[in-house]
Amino acid sequence: MPIVLVLLFVFLLLALWVVLLPISLWQRYRYGRSRRMARGWLLAFNAWSLMASVAIFLAMSAIGLFWWPDSLLGAGAGLAAGALLGLLGLWLTRWEVAPQGVFYQPNAWLALLMVAIVAARIVLGFVQLAHYWQAGHAMPTHALLSGHGSLLAVAGLLLGYYLVYAWGVKWRVTRLQRLRGYGAR
Repeated sequence: MPIVLVLLFVFLLLALWVVLLPISLWQRYRYGRSRRMARGWLLAFNAWSLMASVAIFLAMSAIGLFWWPDSLLGAGAGLAAGALLGLLGLWLTRWEVAPQGVFYQPNAWLALLMVAIVAARIVLGFVQLAHYWQAGHAMPTHALLSGHGSLLAVAGLLLGYYLVYAWGVKWRVTRLQRLRGYGAR
């Protein structure tokens, strides 16, 4: 009887994940394109946290070289592509200096692209799972993006984008505040 309860609990968690995943992706898109007030402490915390996340990500990708030869290459390529997208995101961001402070609004199309990349990688994971089951537990090597390097490339793309974007927003807000006379040291 306890096994049935555990299986029921696992099934309910899986069903909850299936229901909440589209909602969470939609919320991520809505937040990703919303107008935000730039708060210096929050921008600094976000930028430094992302720097630590990237360092841990690269360290784990380097350790992953023991099992997946393309892990560091995928991670590095994703970080580089994400950094370029982050620069594009900074260029497309709308800035507003108001008496209340500095506001910024990220580009809606780039926010949609980031969410679409996450959704596409989730779908690709399920496709790979189906191929894995059909191939008799032998991972097909012919499929595009079939290895673990592609998963790390997508993670690197997202981390690279948000790292460059966070540091760029921090720099730009500091510059705008100094031009307005706020926070001049």
